[in-house]
Amino acid sequence: MNAWTKIFALSAIAILVYSCGGGATGGQDDTHSRGKAEIYFEESYKPLFETSIYTFEGLFPSADIKPVYKTEGEIINAFFEKKVKTICITRDFTAKEKANLKKAQIEVRSNMIAFDAVALIIHPDNMDSTLSIDKLKRILTGKDTLWSSSGKPINVVFDNANSANFNYMRKLTNNAPLPDNIFAVKSNEEVINHVKNNPSSIGIIGVNWISDHDDKTALDFLKGIRVMGVSKKEGGEAFQPYQAYIYTKEYPLTREVWMINIGSRSGLHTGFVNFMQQEKGQLIIHKSALVTASEPVRIIEMTTE
Repeated sequence: MNAWTKIFALSAIAILVYSCGGGATGGQDDTHSRGKAEIYFEESYKPLFETSIYTFEGLFPSADIKPVYKTEGEIINAFFEKKVKTICITRDFTAKEKANLKKAQIEVRSNMIAFDAVALIIHPDNMDSTLSIDKLKRILTGKDTLWSSSGKPINVVFDNANSANFNYMRKLTNNAPLPDNIFAVKSNEEVINHVKNNPSSIGIIGVNWISDHDDKTALDFLKGIRVMGVSKKEGGEAFQPYQAYIYTKEYPLTREVWMINIGSRSGLHTGFVNFMQQEKGQLIIHKSALVTASEPVRIIEMTTE
């Protein structure tokens, strides 16, 4: 084999290796802006991530993000069963959960991307438009079963057993037994529709479903419901889950939004997490009326005379 034949053979091998996914990416099929990635999201955040994925794929046409919306419990189980590399839930993993992953030699990267809230919704005909945290606890534990203004029985509806909203309220009551007037449907959207048709019900949903006033779907959901104000103590000032009150925590039912990732540092999973942490993703979060984790927040106080 002469020198030119050797050069040609080596070149052919190099081209073959590169075309099979070798070269600079070391066999990796995706990058921060190219490839396919399946990500599990808590159903409370569906409106936010429908917009975020649409924007991300518009910026990077070679990227294909497949969202799967499930309850928080289902998502965590799927992660530990190695069915998914990237998830979005309302908390970071516990020290014990991280230790178990470390034993399995799995490197986990956790990033908080936003602050969020749980919203309480009622029918517009219900005159009990505010309540305290203590009153809410009494309702959730069956100690307070009647509306003050009407005397009608209170029914509490969640999106799903084992959801982030359900888990949040269970922690609020220290996992006290649930009374018979509390039940679950299948989604935040079903909670909203149930409250619209049942004046004695109180619905518990993620605020993201009703927070973006520029979104037609969110505005449609707001028709036929009222968002309750919540106070930290009996007789105290009640606040609704507006952005400013989530930020200052004057609205007491706040929580965090976390993305947890074991995808390749140079792959599409990580690229999308980075996008949500950086300026464009944080702007989408701000527009969705949630509170950004890394971008500055301006609070403007207005008074009227």
